[in-house]
Amino acid sequence: MKTAIVYYSAHHGNTKKLLDAIAEKYDVALIDVTKDKTADISQYDRIGFASGIYYGSFAKQILAYAEEKLPKGKTVFYIATYGTKKSSYYRAIGKIAESKDCREIGRYGCPGFDTFGPFKLVGGIAKGHPTEDEINGAIQFYDNLR
Repeated sequence: MKTAIVYYSAHHGNTKKLLDAIAEKYDVALIDVTKDKTADISQYDRIGFASGIYYGSFAKQILAYAEEKLPKGKTVFYIATYGTKKSSYYRAIGKIAESKDCREIGRYGCPGFDTFGPFKLVGGIAKGHPTEDEINGAIQFYDNLR
């Protein structure tokens, strides 16, 4: 089964750490939306969307890409890194996938060092994350999707 993970990982590279660990073990295509906004993902059977959380949602670049490029009827999953945990982070990306009749098969989230916005004033939150256990958790999550 061909899999692509479309991602946005800025600031501290938290999300990319998870994806690099997955890609080291499994054959997945990693598509950075900051470098390839026009990548065609129609040939992939499974599509992941991965992002740090910005103002309570996936990065706007990921949402715009999914809105424009996600084909109908695909199998999708989500990976997120965040400063604080909330289940609503997946709402916007989930609505886009649902509008395209895609089937969600899983979500993985873990803390990531966060100095975005007001967190910068206090030196950031979730320092030291993602941990090795959280990175291994992402690998296990992906393995369970197979």
